[in-house]
Amino acid sequence: MLDVKRMVILRDLAEHGRVTAVADLHRVTPSAVSQQLRALEAEAGAVLVERDGRGLRLTPAGAALAAACDPVLAALERAEGAVRALDAGPVGELHVGCAPSALATVAAPLVAALAARHPGLRPRIVQADPEDALPLLRGRRLDLAVTYAYPLLGAPPASGTTAVPLFDDPLCLALPEALLPAYGRDGLAALRDADWVSAPAPSSCREMLVHACRNAGFTPRIAHECGDLRAGLWLVATGRAASILPKLLCDAPPPGTAVVELPGRGRVLEALVRAGTETRPAVAAALAALTALPVTGR
Repeated sequence: MLDVKRMVILRDLAEHGRVTAVADLHRVTPSAVSQQLRALEAEAGAVLVERDGRGLRLTPAGAALAAACDPVLAALERAEGAVRALDAGPVGELHVGCAPSALATVAAPLVAALAARHPGLRPRIVQADPEDALPLLRGRRLDLAVTYAYPLLGAPPASGTTAVPLFDDPLCLALPEALLPAYGRDGLAALRDADWVSAPAPSSCREMLVHACRNAGFTPRIAHECGDLRAGLWLVATGRAASILPKLLCDAPPPGTAVVELPGRGRVLEALVRAGTETRPAVAAALAALTALPVTGR
């Protein structure tokens, strides 16, 4: 019988490509990862990885086994959910990762809603950007993640997860008020020579900004990096920068800053769970509460 935890290590190696990255993800040493891979090879009766320079790469057998991991995990999650469904109701701790921009509009109302409907359920909110929340979710350190995706970027859904859309959040251009006439005349192209405020890389918010500007015919000169794009509006207010950010972060722009909603679809706020956990009572209760929230922008 194949060990599921070892299959997860193989899957993560297929995704991240380096033993050290997998070791960091699982909070073990690289030698422990190598030992688990050797044990999995013994269980499978096949060579799953081979040397590739100073690293490892999956053999065809290893790739086939890694691809089979997520359906196996989803089936196990459903089995555990069937057991939990026999409980009297959703109880215990529920660990929820939440993107910073959704803490006020999603996470806080979720805590209040669950307290009213399911007093035995104790939500634990952890601030986490999507890039950080996904490995925590897949590593079972989160039960649910409130995250977002940009349809314009065309990124496929993360394997082994199920996304439940919550609401659309339009994108806005923040620019100095003095540049509004130029923008009204020429669109984003009027800002080709401006400095830009962006989230640090790697970030889907940064990719979105670059993508939007390139669609307007130029590559933005990113002069400022801010993890908190709302705070970055103060750089725009100096009259020497521009930014593109979600509408949820534009509720109180500083004086001197103009905010214009951009045409087209922005980002989608969504609840992300491990595939197979959707019917687990605690997760189902949270999803029901989230989809019922009267969030501005829905």
